[in-house]
Amino acid sequence: MANRTTDKFSSGAPLGLTSLILIAGSIVLLFFVVLSGVSNSIPLNKTYFMRADTSTIAGARATSQWTYFYVCGEGNTNCGKPVPDLPIGYAWIGGTAGVPESLVGGFGKHTTSKYYYYMWRFGWVFYLLALIFDVLGFFAALLAPCSRLASGLSGLIMMAALFFLSLGASLMTAVFVKAVKQFKDAGMDAKIGEYALGFTWGAWAAIFLATCLLFLGCGLGGRKDTTSTTTRTSGKGNVGFFRRQRSTKSARGSIGYDNESQRRVKEEY
Repeated sequence: MANRTTDKFSSGAPLGLTSLILIAGSIVLLFFVVLSGVSNSIPLNKTYFMRADTSTIAGARATSQWTYFYVCGEGNTNCGKPVPDLPIGYAWIGGTAGVPESLVGGFGKHTTSKYYYYMWRFGWVFYLLALIFDVLGFFAALLAPCSRLASGLSGLIMMAALFFLSLGASLMTAVFVKAVKQFKDAGMDAKIGEYALGFTWGAWAAIFLATCLLFLGCGLGGRKDTTSTTTRTSGKGNVGFFRRQRSTKSARGSIGYDNESQRRVKEEY
């Protein structure tokens, strides 16, 4: 019984520990994106989804950088108030003159078109859900190195995190890549934030690998346990074999002793 517990722990421990490290790394990367603009420290001051020259737009900053909660100036300074699922048009809430036409519409206080308003809003929500499930999966995975059940449960939670992050990251990438194109088509300088994209898809890769390792650890634990059981059964069979050998030898000795006694009795007679 002790051997079976040890085998199960040793087979799942490396995969569980590796997945735990990957999940922790993905949480850090997602928090870098969510907290961008909160502090002027690296890498938060370099993390943004899009940067554009908005100096020709009435009511906008000279340079606008869109983060998860804020629209900021260059270097993520001079940020506005934090707003959940921030409309892109809040960068020019003081006026829309000079804004690329496809970005302007009747949403977000008449600053943002329908497409950009809803695409980013859903992306924002999915991103947040991914972070929540990622954190829950981390706590569930704490027992993954020593429990197949914990490994399977945390794998399911991480699968949900991967699903929501896939949606959020895809929508975020599509929205801001398309917005950058609209700015450039209007003759305005704009670029995608490499840090935000890198952190987002890096977290996606870490969650994907962690999910695979958790399910793999859950499956391998069962096969290792079966092997151990077979080995013990084989051991018991060997013990029975040796016992039968000893019994056979004892029986043969007894028969030999009886034959000798009968021979002596006949001779005396």
